[in-house]
Amino acid sequence: MTRVWQWNRPVTVREVLEDLQQERSIAYTTVMTVMDNLHQKGWVRREVDGRAYRYTAVSTRAAYSAALMNEAWSRSDNPAAALVAFFGMMSAEQREALRDAVRIVAPALSEAPAAESEDGSPADEAPPDSGR
Repeated sequence: MTRVWQWNRPVTVREVLEDLQQERSIAYTTVMTVMDNLHQKGWVRREVDGRAYRYTAVSTRAAYSAALMNEAWSRSDNPAAALVAFFGMMSAEQREALRDAVRIVAPALSEAPAAESEDGSPADEAPPDSGR
């Protein structure tokens, strides 16, 4: 997938093979099998080009990474604790990237409809008798 994402265009098995062979010895059939498996899993789509297929990524690397993170987070029995632990593992560069991402999405989040609490009142407002 890395090669397909890097090139950001339809690629053949031969192109991927030649690129990988610059780093290590690998068989054509191995690359062909991997590309077919990626197609079967829905990660790439393919179109016939002569006697070969051209493979294209179905989503970006960023979208794939986001889906993996979302899947892992959604499986947690305590999502807030999982996020705290995840943030604790981040490097300084990753924390800065997170700050940048929050700045980008913050305007969209403020425009989203306000969530309601169980009693129907806005979630960010306390009930009148709460003392807040």
